[in-house]
Amino acid sequence: MLIAVTSLTLIAGCLGLILGFAARRFHVEPPETVSEIEAMLPGSQCGQCGFPGCGGAAAALAEGSAPVTLCPPGGPALARALAEKLGVAADLGAMAEHEPTIATVREEICIGCTKCFKECPTDAIQGAMKQIHSVMKEACTGCGKCADICPTEAVSLVPLPTTLGNWRWRAPACA
Repeated sequence: MLIAVTSLTLIAGCLGLILGFAARRFHVEPPETVSEIEAMLPGSQCGQCGFPGCGGAAAALAEGSAPVTLCPPGGPALARALAEKLGVAADLGAMAEHEPTIATVREEICIGCTKCFKECPTDAIQGAMKQIHSVMKEACTGCGKCADICPTEAVSLVPLPTTLGNWRWRAPACA
């Protein structure tokens, strides 16, 4: 028994050293523009853009295979900034200026099925099997994936509560 444990430990240690060396030796730095674009994106890794995360979206934007309007959480402001950074024209007609939203759970109809927090890309939903779930407002990006998958419609998106920290003047209606 002791020989088996020792030999597996040695094998694991040697393989770990080989992988560590390979990671340092063959590391490839991403292009500078990809890093800058990724820093501009929200970083929530929500996947609403169709890419696995903000890194993939930044790479697609840098190579020109994705439109600058791909990030719904960033909204038109981010699309304008990306268009300026990349030197392309942005068609913001398809992007609607919308109020930020967050998910809420109606506790009286939540059955604790755990589908919502398995779907949440930012782990903003807390709860366990057959227990009521809740949403951490600081972590929620308002992507709506949890509301779409909830079988009892206990999860819904509501506008972000207005506080002194996020209150803004409304733009006047042009006649």
